[in-house]
Amino acid sequence: MISKNELKYYSSLLLKKFRERENKFIVEGTKLINEALDSGFYCEVVFYTNDFLAKHESDEIFSKIKSIRCEVVKNSELSKLTDTKTPSSIVGIFHFKESNDVTAGRENLIVGLENISDPGNLGTILRNCDWFGINEIILSPDCAEVFNPKVIRSSAGSIFHLNIHEAENFYDELTSFKKRGFQLYCSDLNGENVFKTKWAEKKLILFSNEANGPTEKLLQISDHTITIPKFGKAESLNVANAAAVILAFLTRK
Repeated sequence: MISKNELKYYSSLLLKKFRERENKFIVEGTKLINEALDSGFYCEVVFYTNDFLAKHESDEIFSKIKSIRCEVVKNSELSKLTDTKTPSSIVGIFHFKESNDVTAGRENLIVGLENISDPGNLGTILRNCDWFGINEIILSPDCAEVFNPKVIRSSAGSIFHLNIHEAENFYDELTSFKKRGFQLYCSDLNGENVFKTKWAEKKLILFSNEANGPTEKLLQISDHTITIPKFGKAESLNVANAAAVILAFLTRK
């Protein structure tokens, strides 16, 4: 049985400052818990309701969590562990897993994200990267937090498959990739037609803040600015949609 103090402790992980302090985060729903477990994330405890147990006792999830501490809780208790209006009936508490530094030797196509502040956009971009087989991602410190519940949900579990490096010195790291033979391509409204651009073998594709676009500092260190040509009257493309178009073009066979 979960105590009031434990419930209070675990529900505090809905806030970024407590996730960072405790190095733990919340995953909601069977699919996402399965993804995290399959990707080697350590699970401390799983909470579910009696209704969930009755409906899913024979499901694969229970064979995966049989060696993990499990607690049956009331619906009212489980709702305190989620930030959704209609919460799932199962929640897992996972530990952060250390990311590896992005290395130039592993991949010839890397994605860098500057100040992608909207959790939904960040999660969707990470899902796009996973779909197109791009495994190495560099984030600036002002991006939305990777283990924000909204990022996890919008990534559909893709955050568990990728090597996501949150760079303290984002621009210095980008410059170091230039020294190792990578060309930096910055997505911007005022850029070269992405479909006519001459691409280097080693490339780092940069996407920036939804409202403000790339910073002047990012533009200064980039080798190229690229854009998706416009044919209609829309003012701009959502950054996650733009990322999908560009990554689809770059990974086409």
